[in-house]
This record gives sequence, structure tokens and C-alpha cells, in this order.
Amino acid sequence: MPFGFYIIMAAQFFSALADNALLIAAIAALREMQAPPEYEPLLKTFFTVSYVALAAFVGAFADSMPKGRVMFISNGIKIFGCSLMFFGVHPLLAYAVVGLGAAAYSPAKYGILTEYLPHRLLVVANGWIEGLTVGAIILGVVIGGLLIRPDIGGSILSFDFPLFDTPIDSIGEMALTVIGLLYLLAAIFNLYVPDTGVDHKPLKKNPLYLLHEFNHCLVLLWRDKLGQISLAVTTLFWGAGATLQFIVIKWAEVSLQLDLSKSSMLQGVVAIGVAIGAIVAARMITLRKSVRVIPLGIAMGLIVLVMNFVHQMWLAVPLLILIGGLSGFFVVPMNALLQHRGHILMGAGHSIAVQNFNENLSILMMTGIYYLLIKLEVSIYIVVTLFGLFVSGLMYLIRERHLANQRAQDDVCHLDDSAHH
Repeated sequence: MPFGFYIIMAAQFFSALADNALLIAAIAALREMQAPPEYEPLLKTFFTVSYVALAAFVGAFADSMPKGRVMFISNGIKIFGCSLMFFGVHPLLAYAVVGLGAAAYSPAKYGILTEYLPHRLLVVANGWIEGLTVGAIILGVVIGGLLIRPDIGGSILSFDFPLFDTPIDSIGEMALTVIGLLYLLAAIFNLYVPDTGVDHKPLKKNPLYLLHEFNHCLVLLWRDKLGQISLAVTTLFWGAGATLQFIVIKWAEVSLQLDLSKSSMLQGVVAIGVAIGAIVAARMITLRKSVRVIPLGIAMGLIVLVMNFVHQMWLAVPLLILIGGLSGFFVVPMNALLQHRGHILMGAGHSIAVQNFNENLSILMMTGIYYLLIKLEVSIYIVVTLFGLFVSGLMYLIRERHLANQRAQDDVCHLDDSAHH
């Protein structure tokens, strides 16, 4: 990989690290203000609403200037959102501002891969970006969990700077300050992201034109035989993954009797599995073989059901690693295939915006359903069962659709399958 690729990865890592640490800090802030428990999944809802509402605009914005500049501007919006939470704005609203920055950041961070690298390296690049993103999730939830602990947070808070007094008076404010510094580090890396030299499309000022263009891209990707399969898989995966974050926290509290700080660590355990799966997929799966991983999605949904029978930590950890491993192994090739088809059909930024629209609409719907189930006080074991059966059933239907497409016309044989190591 060229050196610039590692700069892109570093910028992505620290930005995602801060996002995930901030989620735990926001959950702690909601509990400190004694907000209803169903507000917690709403954090994800408020974070992702910008991805859906602004999908027609962020793709065009990402394609209108060098991707590094887009990432820098977007990271500045995230820093502003983190600052709002520090100064007492409601965590839901502040996290929504961070989500606005993330929505603008995403088309740039994925779109630059298709501009900067040849198609044959996309699976490897996605293995890197998913592996590092998952590493950021692991460290992010661990850092967030540690910062809100009274003993660790209190020790950091008691540290006195020479010469001046800081306005940081609580553990929550200290945690948000550390997270803000992580965003700042990501912004520094953004300044050194390479310019790929790709021609940029001037940003149209007419919002109706942008909406029409986005709708055209959306229809184009869903009609493409390989695009629709990869888009369906990644849409389901991200909705399920976001919901699973909250399910794991609730399940760990009920089944394993863990507090928020420790149950957030189990999110990291799932993420370890995703990282392993992503790395293995990057080494084993070429673009042409990408569609062969779909059955693993069916298996993952069924294995989730085993969570209902686990009440000991020594069983919980390997089970969550296995669930994460299957997820990472099947989503990385699907992401690469989707980016490949999108880049060919409409350009990098627009295709990622279409992908984000679908994936985050899925997150809104699935976390919304979870919110309702928690509000209705449905047992977490019933929630786990419904979740596992839903994922498996939908993945089975996607697989049947792909087989029907292949019987009509073999599109897989046209994919670039040259060596990618």
C-alpha cells in the first residue's frame, strides 16, 4: 500500500475512536441526569438521522473538493458537537451534531479508497479500514468505560496543571475533554491526507437538482444485480450491528449482572471478533469470491440465539467473538463489492452517500424497534430471539435473490479477480 493510505487509516482510526468513546460518555451523562432507559438507543437514532436526511447533499459535497479537506471540515463539526455536550447541551442534541459531522465524513473516507487505489486492492483496503474501525470501537468503548469510572476518572481529574487552572470540574467534563483531544488528533492527520488528483464536480446550488441526482443514483444501485445484493447485505449488517451494541449492554446487565463500565467492554469483545473476521476476509476473499460469504450472515443470526443460554463470562466472551468474527468476514467483501459497483456506476462520493442512506435508514428502523421493545419492557431474551431470527431470515431471502439473479445472467464472472496481496 502507498504511504498516503496509512495517513487515511490513521485519520479514520482516531475519529472513530472518539465517536465510540463519546457514545459511552453520552450514555453515562443520560444516566447521571436520570433520563428514561429508552433514551439510550435514541442516541444512535439522533446520530444517524443526518446520514438519512442529508444523503442527497453529503455525497455531492464529498465529490466537490479534495477528500482530505472534506474530512477536515467534517471533523471540525464533530469537535463542535463534543463541545456542546461539555457545555451542558442535552446529550441527544449534542450527539446529533456529531452525527452531522460523521455523515459528511463518511463519503470522503470511503470514497477516497476508490480514487486512490486500484480495484484489485479494494478488499484488502476494506479489511484494513474495517479492522481499524473495529479496533477503534474496541479501544473507544474501553476508553469511554474507563473515563467514566469514579476511581480512574477521579484520578485524572485530580491532576493539577502548573501555572493555570482548568474549567474541568467533573468526571464527565474530563471525559469529554479527552475525547475532544482525540478528535483534534484526527483533524491533524486529515491535513496530510493525499490529494488523489481526481477531477472534482462543482457543488450544484439547486437542492432539487441534488435530490433528483441522488434519487437517480439510488435507483441505479438497487437495479444493478450485484449492487442490490451487496447493498442489501451491508444495509442489514449496519442496522443489526448498531442494535447489537445496545442489546449487548442490556443483556450483560441482565444475564451477567455487569454495570455500564464493564458491559461496555463486551462491545469491545464483539469488535475483536469483527476485526479478526475482517483481517481473515482481506487475506482470503477476492472480489469475485465476495458473494460466497452470504451464508455466514445466516449462521451469525442463528448463533446470536445462543446468547439466551449463556450466564457465565467464560462462555460469553468466545460467543461474542464468534458472532463478531462471522460479521466481519462477510461484511468486508460485501463492502468492497458495493464500492466497486458504485464507483463504476456513479462515482465514489455519490455511491457512498447512497450506501450511507440505506444503511443508516436501517439503523434508524432497527434501533427504533429496539427502543419500542425496551419501552414496552419486553424481556431482553425475547429481544435477542427476535433479533437473531430476523437477521437469519433476511439473509436467507437475500441469498435466494442472488441465486435467482445468477440463474438469469452470470455477473460474478466479470469481476476483477487478479492477485490482491
